[in-house]
Amino acid sequence: MEEKKMLLDVNEKPTVGKWIILALQHVFAMFGATILVPILVNSAAGTTVLTIPVALVTSGIGTLIYILCTKGKSPVYLGSSFAFIAPLTAAFLKGGIAGAMTGIMVVGLIYVIVAIIIKLIGKDWIEKILPPVVIGPMIMIIGLGLAPNAISQIGLSTGTQLEWRGIIVAIVSFLVTAVVMVRGKGFLKIIPFLVGIISGYITAIALGLVDFAPVLEAAFFSMPEFMIPFVHYIPSFSVILTIAPIALVTMAEHIGDHTALSTIIGKDLIKKPGLDRTLAGDGIATFVAGFLGGPANTTYGENTSVVGMTKVASVWVIGLAAIFAIALGFLGKFTALVSTIPNPVLGGVSLLLYGFIAVNGLKVLIENQIDFGKPKNVVVASTMLVLGLGGAAISIISGDLSITISGMSLAAVIGIILNLCLSERKENGDKEKENSSEENQEEIRNNVEESKKEQNENKKENEETRSEMEEKKEDQEKMETIKEESIK
Repeated sequence: MEEKKMLLDVNEKPTVGKWIILALQHVFAMFGATILVPILVNSAAGTTVLTIPVALVTSGIGTLIYILCTKGKSPVYLGSSFAFIAPLTAAFLKGGIAGAMTGIMVVGLIYVIVAIIIKLIGKDWIEKILPPVVIGPMIMIIGLGLAPNAISQIGLSTGTQLEWRGIIVAIVSFLVTAVVMVRGKGFLKIIPFLVGIISGYITAIALGLVDFAPVLEAAFFSMPEFMIPFVHYIPSFSVILTIAPIALVTMAEHIGDHTALSTIIGKDLIKKPGLDRTLAGDGIATFVAGFLGGPANTTYGENTSVVGMTKVASVWVIGLAAIFAIALGFLGKFTALVSTIPNPVLGGVSLLLYGFIAVNGLKVLIENQIDFGKPKNVVVASTMLVLGLGGAAISIISGDLSITISGMSLAAVIGIILNLCLSERKENGDKEKENSSEENQEEIRNNVEESKKEQNENKKENEETRSEMEEKKEDQEKMETIKEESIK
């Protein structure tokens, strides 16, 4: 891969002042998305499932774990994953906090197992199981499946009485986010959702929708509410299939993010430190997040953008940003302030965010030029979309054991099976191309054989010529010998 000049390379350390400023940029880049995941999960579930302090702490700890696993050779920041919002909410509603956190820990273990397999046999099999025609619809289902939550937060659901202040706040959040996404420049362009939330929040304050009582009552420093297995709950595997298949989506996302970052910094991260190490780091980080009661981690494209914009790839900067994130998790006043954000603010931002996720799935299909003129691709994608968005669910109940797979997880499993099992009938054009290709290959083989024959014949002729010359030489030597004897 072509080397590209960075102002600070992966292992280079900036001066203290620059170090702090560069790290804070990464904190701002990841902050909006990282705190938004617990807010949206709690809103969808109707109760507290995740807390912002724990999300920030596990984000920082996860990033440090990743840096250790990759031996400080990959400048990646890990934050809360949006891919898990819908399945995590569903898992909580069916299996409580035990089912949700156990599912996240299992996803982390799946990452580690896949990392070991890649270490042993390579990564080609992943592309076979997860081609773009499967990945695209999976991502689309994640975004579109969350759409009703955004509408509900804004206050536009059927049967809901319109509240003009909430509508105005949602419109401000939406428009500011959209304008920053389209017209923003530099660092501002990579934090549109954070800018949208702040703008909507200020509008909500002006319209009297914010209650600051929780902020006044909160302590400056407080311990995050960690949820530890066997201390706060007994692990439950009853809803594991609701979350586990999401690992397939996030693994594909993981590979894509590392490929993009490799291009930016001019180092092939898939080869060194290697996909096995990057996946293992991501997986262990996600397991630890679930163990502490936080959301699953994923590689953050926002922070990759910061690396490209600043041309600073230093893992020292990423590491300090992770430490800052951990510190923020212990600030009680800050957590209380975030909890006062009204639903319409989140709804306006989510209107774009969830659509953005869905469009990314469409983008995967377009960039990989998936041909929907082929019936197989139509069958795979359409089946996945209907199952994922239609509320389909399969439950297996045996005594006290109940396992349910639904929504995107069910769509993912069915999509993979269909893609592997369905084989398309070859069209006449394909057959003609294949026949033409076979004829060309046969002609090439014949030409090679004829060339070999000619070479062998030439070799024989050369050998015969050499033998004749040797015989003539021997005859000449004999004649000279006879002449010498006659002279004597």
